Amino acid sequence: MRKNYSKKYVLLCAFLMMSFMAFSQTGSIKGKVSDETNLPLPGATVTIDGTTIGSTTDPNGNYAINNVKAGTYTLSVKFIGYITIKKAITVNGATIENFSLLPESKSLSEVVVIGYGTQRKKDLSGAITNVTAKDFQKGVITTPEQLIAGKVAGVSVISNSGAPGAGSTIRVRAGVSLAAGNDPLIVIDGVPIDRPRNGDGTSKIPGVADPLSLINPNDIESFSILKDASAAAIYGNRASNGVILITTKKGKSGKPVIDFSTQFSVSKLSKYIDVLTGDQIRDYVNANGTAIQKSQLGTANTNWQKEIYQTGITTDNNISISGATKQLPYRVSAGYYDQTGILKTSSLQRFTGAINLSPSFFTDHLKVTLNAKGSQVKQRFANEGAIGAAVSFDPTQPVYSGSNRFGGYYEWLNDPTKPATSPLKGLATLNPLGLLEEQDNRSNVYRSIGNLQLDYKFHFLPELHANVNLGYDVSKGSGSVNIPDSAASNYNGFQDSKGITHRGQRNPYKGTQSNTIFEGYFSYAKDLKNIASHIDAVAGYSYQDFSTKNYFYGSYAFDGTEKPGSNPNFNFDEPENRLISVYGRLNYIFEDKYILTGTVRRDGSSKFNPDRRFGTFPSVAFAWKLKQEQLFKGITALSDLKLRLGYGVTGQQDGIGNYDVISFYNLSGNAAQYQLGDILYNLYRPGGYYSQRTWEQTASSNAGLDFGFLDNRITGTLDFYYRKTSKLLNSIPQPAGTNFSNTIVANIGDLTSKGVELSLNTDVIRSQDMNWSIGFNATYNTNKITRLTLAPDPSYPGVLTGGISGGTGNTIQINSVNYPRLSFYVYQQVYDANGKPLDGVFVDRNKDGIINSSDLYRYKSADPKAYFGLNSNFNYKKWSVGFSARASVGNYAYNNVEASSGTQLSVFNGIGILNNATTSLLQTGIVGSSDKMRLSDYYIQNASFIKMDNINLGYNFGKVFGSTGNLRISGNVQNVFTITKYKGLDPEVSSGIDNNFYPRPRTYVLGLNLSL
Repeated sequence: MRKNYSKKYVLLCAFLMMSFMAFSQTGSIKGKVSDETNLPLPGATVTIDGTTIGSTTDPNGNYAINNVKAGTYTLSVKFIGYITIKKAITVNGATIENFSLLPESKSLSEVVVIGYGTQRKKDLSGAITNVTAKDFQKGVITTPEQLIAGKVAGVSVISNSGAPGAGSTIRVRAGVSLAAGNDPLIVIDGVPIDRPRNGDGTSKIPGVADPLSLINPNDIESFSILKDASAAAIYGNRASNGVILITTKKGKSGKPVIDFSTQFSVSKLSKYIDVLTGDQIRDYVNANGTAIQKSQLGTANTNWQKEIYQTGITTDNNISISGATKQLPYRVSAGYYDQTGILKTSSLQRFTGAINLSPSFFTDHLKVTLNAKGSQVKQRFANEGAIGAAVSFDPTQPVYSGSNRFGGYYEWLNDPTKPATSPLKGLATLNPLGLLEEQDNRSNVYRSIGNLQLDYKFHFLPELHANVNLGYDVSKGSGSVNIPDSAASNYNGFQDSKGITHRGQRNPYKGTQSNTIFEGYFSYAKDLKNIASHIDAVAGYSYQDFSTKNYFYGSYAFDGTEKPGSNPNFNFDEPENRLISVYGRLNYIFEDKYILTGTVRRDGSSKFNPDRRFGTFPSVAFAWKLKQEQLFKGITALSDLKLRLGYGVTGQQDGIGNYDVISFYNLSGNAAQYQLGDILYNLYRPGGYYSQRTWEQTASSNAGLDFGFLDNRITGTLDFYYRKTSKLLNSIPQPAGTNFSNTIVANIGDLTSKGVELSLNTDVIRSQDMNWSIGFNATYNTNKITRLTLAPDPSYPGVLTGGISGGTGNTIQINSVNYPRLSFYVYQQVYDANGKPLDGVFVDRNKDGIINSSDLYRYKSADPKAYFGLNSNFNYKKWSVGFSARASVGNYAYNNVEASSGTQLSVFNGIGILNNATTSLLQTGIVGSSDKMRLSDYYIQNASFIKMDNINLGYNFGKVFGSTGNLRISGNVQNVFTITKYKGLDPEVSSGIDNNFYPRPRTYVLGLNLSL
């Protein structure tokens, strides 16, 4: 009996021991799931593959899976919009595993903003590219468009200069117009914004270099670029040059998140124009000049370019708070940007604020979105004439004269032996530093953009939504140009009625621009499962009003005295124009394989006569998801394949005045009055007009292929397009007596363009600790003018354009039939046996024995034939490094600096002073006595280039305040280097004419980002 008890006791102990051992062999898996910036991802799922065991992360991103048997498992971590991670782990007790998820921006589930709605990327039928914040350009970003420079195939973004607040020339699939604008339509949160420009490309908003500089890039979340007509035709009359949809950051559900970022940067000029030193110019004048010219030489050795440039300092500070309280997601932000330019006296300060509220009512049946953005920009504009003066001013002269005249700056006088009484030398180059420091041009500009959007989902038909969009864009600018009475630039002044001379300048300027919009549209989306179909439709109405108020002032001396005859007839004018539109779109998807999209928009513009006011702009597109077909399903390496075909017509009305179709009279100024008896009368002069003008139209065809390989680790698009612009808005000469103007803008001409675009993106490495992605894009584009006259006229040379510095009324470009737009119109240079240009010797192309304008020929173009972008981002644990580069091939530029300053005539200029010259004078020996030399193809130079735009390095510290907060520091270099054969300062000149523009500096940036 005792034995039985003993056996039972032993068995019980063994059982308890085995139970204890089994219990001791279970464990847990705990950790945190965050995004690439270490912000928690609440609601992410963590599961053990092959089981139903798992967990969901809490608001802090933490998860826990308990009672897991010891062993090796594969964990899957998923979160909507992010790449799923799978990782093998071994459980033996308490196991801690943290995960960092990367955005799934390349995935087919990505939602892309399109006109009047959104669409899944995999359902797109048009040529649309989406760029999100993680792919933006790094570093000092002044204006929003700089964020996508080099990032999108078919989109060229070229900064106009290095000046604070300078904008960019944006081209989507190059230009399709001659006299009208080539800028794309930009829409911010549903508000088509106005980017008004004068004929020379400057902003119409007084006191700002570019209207986009008034918008804080830090508030932007994504860009959608609609490139072909099938995607852009929903915007009809303003979509010929493409459409860029900008979406700003919004509030999100969850606890409040505070983001703070600051940047400090130092900018320096990386390259100077090569000019002769003081010693070199003395040697040259002593060898080639007259006795009088030799006597004018000074003893200084002044580097005028170093006198006018400085080290630029920029700080950029931004703070935002976002989150949600019950049914009210919100985001509020503020920013302060302060930039001192590398050209002395240039600076910019920008104060910005933005608020976004997006509450829902009636159990999410009514969604309200309120966007409001405001900015104030205080800017000082440098006198950029100093840039050219620094190239040409005599380096043997000192900066300061030692006298009090002209502010103490050295200037050329008629008789330098009598500085107290001798006047300035007429037409002489002025002291470069004096031009800068004796002009004070300051402005103050306010801009506000906002809208109220209502989205009501009908209770009885939830697939139907009624939408209202009320928006505005208002800018107000003012400023004054002040030049003291001691300044040489305004020293001659004017005399009042008492014979007293008043010098200097004090000229105010002021103006406003406003743009208001009302839109109402219905949207309907429904899955028709019984026929394996999905339909998505939009129909709406739009009204937009553009108004301007220009204030006019007289001319004033520095002491406030008004110049006689300068008082304007009117204090202001208020031109305006309106657009009204109806539009619709139908998107049909069958079996999730075949997609058919049709759009139409009918626009009316007040810029045209009533009988020509309306235009209709349709489009149609088809997409076929080839990967869904049985033929391709078995190809496991192929993860996506879609064919796209599209055709559409878009319109254009930019570049013409609000009232050009109406006959009107111009009132003469007070300086041009007619005397009848003892009374002076202002005269009315009829202005030229043309009433038959109508829409410029562009018909566009597009064929595209979207593809993906290896679970979309490699994705890309390939597009072919052809565009024909008809009824070109073109400047046409008028025979004498047929109109009240020498030229009119009429619908005469056709232009064609075609191109190929390729985009490739690859995740070379994609793992928990290491990620490396590379993006590449390439664009090839050509254009040709096919008609410029009503009837074929081989004798018509074309329309001259592209004014240059030097001579009177000289131009260097022409638009001609059978040639690309902006072709250079030049003489063919003759060279000696050593390749040296022969001064004033050109090819007699028509062989008539005379060199004249009949020998000019069309040579090269300012437009590149191809351009490329390359981007790389590498992340290893908490480190990141990346770069962004661009290249342009086949673009040429006219080196106006060399043409004006690289000749002997630029030194001995015939007005009794000495100037400097570029160093090329020592190699070429060009005299330049013939004005034809300025039009030599010798100065048309290959401006192809490779540019390293940005190299960046960052480190993520992670949590810095216990369990919260994320700190990241970064450093980058902008405008790192340029490889080019171009002989000028910078090959990147959008107009093709390089004439002493404000140079782009190299910038070193240190940044800090803190999230709480």
